Amino acid sequence: MFLKPFRELLWHNLVVALVEIFSRSAQDRDPPTQLSILKLYYWHWLVGACILAVYLALLYGMYVPDWQFTVHNPDSIYNGTTLTVTCGVRGKLDPPCNVVGYIDREVLGINHMYKRPAWRRSEACTENSPYEGPFKRSAPSWCYAPFEPEGILSSISAILSTIIGLHFGHVLVHLQDHSSRLKHWLLLGLSLLAFGLILHFTHAIPLNKQLYTLSYVCVTSGAAALVFSAFYIVVDIWGLTLLFLPLKWIGMNAMLVYVMAAEGIFAGFINGWYYDDPHSTLTYWIQKHVFINVWHSKRVGILLYVIFAEILFWAIVAGILHRLGIYWKL
Repeated sequence: MFLKPFRELLWHNLVVALVEIFSRSAQDRDPPTQLSILKLYYWHWLVGACILAVYLALLYGMYVPDWQFTVHNPDSIYNGTTLTVTCGVRGKLDPPCNVVGYIDREVLGINHMYKRPAWRRSEACTENSPYEGPFKRSAPSWCYAPFEPEGILSSISAILSTIIGLHFGHVLVHLQDHSSRLKHWLLLGLSLLAFGLILHFTHAIPLNKQLYTLSYVCVTSGAAALVFSAFYIVVDIWGLTLLFLPLKWIGMNAMLVYVMAAEGIFAGFINGWYYDDPHSTLTYWIQKHVFINVWHSKRVGILLYVIFAEILFWAIVAGILHRLGIYWKL
């Protein structure tokens, strides 16, 4: 579990870093324009296109056979039982029969995959959807199966997101005036967002984070470009830097915050200490008594918990480390 975030970061960044290094000689030219900046980094887009072609070919072309697994859950009535999932299809994106899960089962082994995937909260599995809860009596067998949310094929697709994000940085380096930068980011961001939504709502390629589908890459990358543009306007053009100083501290120690907060390492360590019952932890107590019970709403309480007990908390930690000159870098 602890090595998992490093695996994801190294895989994405290694591929893109190698492309950036080996194509650097082509970048020593005259300052690019709005269109020529795309041509300047054509190797990045070529690699991205190849990755996308391989991903789509496997996702929609590979045959997924029937498969079996043994339930290892003492709280389940099926504990120790071997269940069969019927597939025998190609091109399905549903939870039991997608190629992403099939490749992970064949390469990683089903016993090395995540035991509590997000699909456990789907309507087919539990009556408490979108929250976890006891399974329905009619729940299909795949509800009990493991699934790797950061699997091999989905991690390959995520490289495309990294390439797009790197391009946003190239724009910042090569285009020198505010209007040119904003025009490029906004145009590309809106195009990606629109294309991703069209793919989703036409049911051509639905949004799916766990499979990291093309529509998900486009929507998240496009939305990121728009949010980044908004921050650029507020901070770099309007000069409201003090208000966003906590975010700057997080960015200066992004590796620490990602591993300890986003991947839940710190929360997992805290939750490892409890009294009498696994729910009697400091994290659970703060969520319930400081946020949820005060607002009498689980959704609002958890939202405020994330804002204050996670984002603000790690901003303060990162700020203290910044004052001490301590940074976690690769």
